[in-house]
Amino acid sequence: MESGPITGPVPTDGVAGETLPRSPDLSGVPAKPNPAAASGAIGGAFWRRFVFRRPLVALILQRLGLSVGLLFAVSLMIFGGIEALPGDFATTYLGQSATPQAVENIRKDLGLDRPWSERYLTWLGGAVKGDFGTSWASKNSVSEQIGKRLGNSLFLAFFAALISVPLAVGLGMLAVQFRNRLPDKIINVISLAAISLPEFFIGYLLILFFAVQLGVATFPATVYDSMTLTERLSAIALPVATLVLVVLAHMMRMTRAAILNVMSSAYVETAELKGLGTFRIIARHAAPNAVAPVINVIALNLAYLVVGVVVVEVVFVYPGMGQYMVDAVTVRDMPVVQACGLIFAAFYIFLNMAADILAILANPRLRHPR
Repeated sequence: MESGPITGPVPTDGVAGETLPRSPDLSGVPAKPNPAAASGAIGGAFWRRFVFRRPLVALILQRLGLSVGLLFAVSLMIFGGIEALPGDFATTYLGQSATPQAVENIRKDLGLDRPWSERYLTWLGGAVKGDFGTSWASKNSVSEQIGKRLGNSLFLAFFAALISVPLAVGLGMLAVQFRNRLPDKIINVISLAAISLPEFFIGYLLILFFAVQLGVATFPATVYDSMTLTERLSAIALPVATLVLVVLAHMMRMTRAAILNVMSSAYVETAELKGLGTFRIIARHAAPNAVAPVINVIALNLAYLVVGVVVVEVVFVYPGMGQYMVDAVTVRDMPVVQACGLIFAAFYIFLNMAADILAILANPRLRHPR
């Protein structure tokens, strides 16, 4: 080594100007790469390349993962919330005169003496397989009972959606065509009145007028397996009308607002300058570009049709999931309450996920990462 006048020690062997590798620590031994950090970097790079090449698939996978995680969190909240409720099924089942030994035997038979975490994992594992256990009150399989009741609720929600969705979109387009004129004002007044009234009040009004006074509708809305399709439709006429009136106003007003927002766009003004008719502009130019918010509000109301039928089913004594859940709450049949709550949450979460995915498909700007 030779010392320079200013720069200090200068290496004389090796290639001139070559920089020697520095040790990250005082021992002079180079640090070994971290396998976890390396695998994380590889996984992150792979995901970034996948997002860049398949943005639509990546967005769908993200929404699906978030929905599954949210459903898991909701299941934990349902189980923990029911565990925190005061009272006990054994005491309710045996009555106030039950001896402590009898209560303890019932709790042991039902597995209530085990830790709640162990019972939660057992319940969640069975729920993933479609087995929700046995009803404490009836000793029947919860899954079999829910299968029958869920079919009835979906039957009711399907016909309510079949009527309300096209009617809401059509009325929304009609309100835009006659904006600030008499048809638009009539539709707005009726929709505001329908939004303001709760579903149980609407149901009782329909029962009073159509079942009691006019006698043209069936009450209670009882369905069973041997009924024909015509008889089933006649039995569910009043519950379907109640659900349609409840969800129609919200969907119609959202459709009207979304189309009016698009009507101020430049291409709509160009279509008007070309002399196209108002309805043709709305149907061919404005409505397709306003489909994303309309899809979201329709999906939310479809989720309500499945989840929010509890009150309507109780009012009309309809043998669906809502009535089954209310009966189980009355006798504190916790396996049934947990199963119904989880199924309602699953429908609500995955219908919202479907709405999100459909909105992405309908809007090309959402398909590419920013």
